Amino acid sequence: MPKILVTPRSITSGGHPSLERLRRAGFELVFCTPGKMPSEEELIALLPGCAGHLAGVEPITARVLDAAADLKVISRNGTGVDSIDLEAARARGIRVCRAEGANTRSVAELTLGLLLSLARSIPFSDHHLKAGAWQRRPGVELAGQTLGLVGCGQIGRVVAEMALPLGMEVVAFDVAPQERLATLPGFRYAPLTEVLREADFLSLHCPATPDGRPLLGADELAAMKPTARLINTARASLVDSQALLDALEGDRLAGAAVDVYETEPPGDNPLVKHDRVVATPHIGAYTSQSVDRLMQIAVDNLLAHLP
Repeated sequence: MPKILVTPRSITSGGHPSLERLRRAGFELVFCTPGKMPSEEELIALLPGCAGHLAGVEPITARVLDAAADLKVISRNGTGVDSIDLEAARARGIRVCRAEGANTRSVAELTLGLLLSLARSIPFSDHHLKAGAWQRRPGVELAGQTLGLVGCGQIGRVVAEMALPLGMEVVAFDVAPQERLATLPGFRYAPLTEVLREADFLSLHCPATPDGRPLLGADELAAMKPTARLINTARASLVDSQALLDALEGDRLAGAAVDVYETEPPGDNPLVKHDRVVATPHIGAYTSQSVDRLMQIAVDNLLAHLP
């Protein structure tokens, strides 16, 4: 019986009805440690004999693929493939599939929630009130504020369409501008330097850079307004975390919201503990509707490309 390795944390901990489609098709399912991102060593131990891999965000390196002699398909239950060594997969004839568009709404809605949380210091207020303290921070109304978007594909477009009715101006940088968006009142495209300079809130919705270097380092953060707030639901590698922490500590940035981390869980990360950072545990695609869509597409991709 051919095997498929299943590793997304939300699925190994709670299961999903879509997995039954794989069993009915004659596949044996193999699982990593429930609820945990598998290490390289665990993948190397589990992948031999597997024809398919229903993958999460764990790194899939050339060393892992060397141990997966029978692997034909890696099907991500998400859209990003930054964590997969694509060149090594191609060299070994392994197809890599994505669940494109399935998490667009969920990530966009989390972005809006983080934006509101930063604007009104909601987590800060909740934390102190529960601790018995009456501490308040002045908020900012979104109407008239400028939302900067770095990356305006499927997710960025929905974020823009949510922000405009709130009275925000939206200025976006994207390497492939969409003509339809450019016609919306209150929306315009601009070079990255202009987006950084004008944004009151800056939200990232782009892939990692080809060389893996931060898109926003100390110089880019210094170009932003000291009253600006940064939201990253995209890739941890897009932002130099030490430069971001320095900017917050030096009052050169008003706040940040982070949903993605270089190491997950992030452990003793000073950004997570900072009182002007709203930190969430990579929940951008973690809604019941999004998980259903992601799994449906991920399973479809496996069944389409495995005999």
